[in-house]
Amino acid sequence: MTTSRDRAARRTRGAGQRDGGARGAPRTLAEELRGRPDSALELLLRARPDLLNPVPNDLTQLATRAGTRASVVRAVERLDRFALQVAEALAVAPDPCPYETLRDLLTGDPDTPPEPGPGANADPHAPPALSPGAGEHSDPPSQSGPGPSKNPGAAPSEGPVDNATSANTTADDIRAALPRAVATLRRQALVWGGDDRLRLIRTARELLAPAANRPSPTGLGPTVAEATAGMSPGRLQEVIGAAGLPATHDPVTAVAALTSLFSDRTRMAALLDQAPPQARAVLRKLMWGPPYGSVSAATAETAAAENGVGQAPQPAPGPAGAPQAHASAQGEPAHAASGPAPHLRWLLACGLLLPAGPRNVVLPREVALHLRGGRAHRGVEPVPPPLAPLAEWRPQVVDSAAAGQAYTALATVEELLTEWQSGGPAVLRAGGLSVRDLKRTAGALDVTESMAAFWIELAYAAGLLASDGEADERFAPTPAYDEWLRLSAEQRWARLATAWLVATRTPGLVGGRDAKGRTLAALGPDLDRGAAPEVRRRVLGLLASLPAGAAVPADALLARLAWERPLRGAAGADAPPGDDPRSQYARWALAEAEELGVTGRGALAAHGRALIGPSAPPEPPPTDEAPTEQPDLARQPVATPTPAELAASGAAAARLLAPLLPQPLDHVLLQADLTAVAPGPLERHLADVLGVLADVESKGGATVYRFTPTSVRRALDTGRTAADLHAFLAEHSRTPVPQPLAYLIDDVARRHGQLRVGAASAYVRCDDDALLAEILADRRSSGLRLRRLAPTVLAAQADPAALLERLREMGYAPAAESAEGDVLVTRADAYRTPPRSAPAPVPDGPPVPDETLLHAAVRAIRAGDLAATAAHKPAATSGDDEAGPDAAPGPATDRPAPATTAGRLPRTTSAETLATMQAAALTGSAVWIGYVNADGAASQRVIAPVRVEGGFVTGYDHTADEVRTYPLHRITGVAELADDSL
Repeated sequence: MTTSRDRAARRTRGAGQRDGGARGAPRTLAEELRGRPDSALELLLRARPDLLNPVPNDLTQLATRAGTRASVVRAVERLDRFALQVAEALAVAPDPCPYETLRDLLTGDPDTPPEPGPGANADPHAPPALSPGAGEHSDPPSQSGPGPSKNPGAAPSEGPVDNATSANTTADDIRAALPRAVATLRRQALVWGGDDRLRLIRTARELLAPAANRPSPTGLGPTVAEATAGMSPGRLQEVIGAAGLPATHDPVTAVAALTSLFSDRTRMAALLDQAPPQARAVLRKLMWGPPYGSVSAATAETAAAENGVGQAPQPAPGPAGAPQAHASAQGEPAHAASGPAPHLRWLLACGLLLPAGPRNVVLPREVALHLRGGRAHRGVEPVPPPLAPLAEWRPQVVDSAAAGQAYTALATVEELLTEWQSGGPAVLRAGGLSVRDLKRTAGALDVTESMAAFWIELAYAAGLLASDGEADERFAPTPAYDEWLRLSAEQRWARLATAWLVATRTPGLVGGRDAKGRTLAALGPDLDRGAAPEVRRRVLGLLASLPAGAAVPADALLARLAWERPLRGAAGADAPPGDDPRSQYARWALAEAEELGVTGRGALAAHGRALIGPSAPPEPPPTDEAPTEQPDLARQPVATPTPAELAASGAAAARLLAPLLPQPLDHVLLQADLTAVAPGPLERHLADVLGVLADVESKGGATVYRFTPTSVRRALDTGRTAADLHAFLAEHSRTPVPQPLAYLIDDVARRHGQLRVGAASAYVRCDDDALLAEILADRRSSGLRLRRLAPTVLAAQADPAALLERLREMGYAPAAESAEGDVLVTRADAYRTPPRSAPAPVPDGPPVPDETLLHAAVRAIRAGDLAATAAHKPAATSGDDEAGPDAAPGPATDRPAPATTAGRLPRTTSAETLATMQAAALTGSAVWIGYVNADGAASQRVIAPVRVEGGFVTGYDHTADEVRTYPLHRITGVAELADDSL
């Protein structure tokens, strides 16, 4: 049996023979992908998981999908800043671009320093370039793209310019980092070709190249060829004549000559030596972008002439050697007062500024690159900003602080759900929690409204809170809350932390506005942000990269995140620096991690490190294209952990947190002022009973409970007697039960249950008729509309629940009873929603595939590509299938069989298919078939038939690398393979 390795080797030899011997440079992206090893294809699919949905049939389809706009936009948005700058430089470079040219675009020409910017050796008395009031306007036209405030990628036009890209970056840094950036672009199939012919894929070039309605972060404008498109031949000849070039015979050679002049350092410097000082100031103002400007209304005549409508005015007299002005086409002199200034006319005449509209001009790209010294970007950032300054803490201090906050988080969530367990706030009609209920909850938890929204959303993400789904819909704890309470403290924290880590719901958005101006409510819709979990994990990953106990300012983290994932498009252009969505997610992640106890004093705790698991994806294996490259692990997509991985990391974090949490106590300290002090966390049973028997007065290191008649009656309502309460307090108090507390319990118990409330609508029953008379005489009972039915029974026109509540407000202690006359026992934790599952995170795009899926996908793509590219003989076809209506009659064998079109399934008759299959089974040769499965999906396969019988063919499928059986009626056609094609 032929092995996969042998087939691959022979296939490579066959490809080399078809290419004419030794294999040369790839001509398409599909050819380059075909030459990559499987490990490189796996890296591509890991970095761009959207290419896997569905799995491509072959490498040609994979290359086509990798060039679609949606996929390219997603890939570009995942580049780090330097890789993005390299891609932007390729977008303004010639196509294809040698590696040396790309390097020079980033480092600049070492032999020619760039022109100094305004403020560096500039004439302070020179008039401002393109300034309003002098016949020119500095704002770019609306159709020419946004101005500087809307183009954060463009460098400012003020300040000195030198040959260094930034204060801490040198050309050597750029040269050292460039191979890694190019390898990243190659790995993601955004760039292909050898170092002598680097090609940015067409969609990425269209996306990153400068355009009139889409400025580039490079600040460059169109090329001379693009800016002169549509210019009249006569005007082109005037421009090259004014620039000192000889006349040409056609516009194409004229544009080429002008481009050659602007790209030649020596000749360009000589031309600029003739420029007026004000013209140099104009060029310096436009050279770093935006490259567009607008001039006076008289320029409209110039633009019309340049487009062939009339003749453009010639430049005014300038320095020695500059062209002289003359009259217009109508024989009238040019009016300098109403038209552009003389220095602008000189620039227009020489083509250093070209028209971009009726009143607009643009600086050609070649001119700007000369002025910049060959650099595409004003500031290049080859290395990420450092995470500094560091604040050093002892790891034990950090872990203790985080553990204390983790315990507080558990207490807060428990207090929230206890507050809502008797029937929480109502659900708004549009979904979510009302502003009033959020404020009330924040007051009960003694936190701000934003933090209350965080705790509410956290409980919802963990599946502990949901709506009950009733007609009068309300929020309440779920049955999972009872299970959560039975867990240990560290396990409860791990469940909250793992739910927070992957949640896409973003509590920080609560109180803001959506796209339609509606207020975003807690627990409401439209709070999911798919990018939030990735930013959250990246923030924690950066903290994990620091030494244990080290913390950095938030601004340093935001700067690093901005370098790893610079924002492009509307999200980055419309938001002020540091106020974009990703920066907001990062700030919220830092604050939430501190509140939850993942971090302490700004540093990642030990259990926080265990929670996030590995801080970076596994290192990719070396590839043939860049054997020494450093893997850009920080820029790899962050894979969403599977439930098993989350459970494992949560268990590891819980083990580290357990020794740091305080041990629960089984006692309290009762005091004579009707209070009890819990010097630490209480055991679950003690905390539950004490929470019913007393009200929490204050919290902190020690919790203070206060006993009141209402709280004691609440305990009696649960079915306990006074003797039970006395025994409970005596058992769990390290101090004797104070006499005032014992009297309070006995007094409330003596009055508890004297009144019985049942359903009549409602009635009140009491053995003491004097007490009923007292209630009837009380004015506060008038709303109940009571009347005496018997000496010991009162009837009311209110439901039992309202009657119970009103009598308790009046100071009595009634008890509810059943239809049989028994006392109804109510429990505070009785109300739960039906079983509810935690909300599923909304992913930001397809998930990152795991290793098993990657291996299977690459194998399937390779197999499909083998079937699509294997050389085969022409399929034998019948005359009816291929001959046209004018074909001469005769047997099909008298005519040569046409070769099948590449990418199309072979077509043969049933008899020819059967005969070819039987012959292949006898000779043991492989054939190429077209196959349509039961779902109607067509594919190409290479099989070696072994047995043909009963309408089925059984053989070894080289495409799937296994033995399969195919129905003959589903085979569209068959063709023999060329010799040595496998």
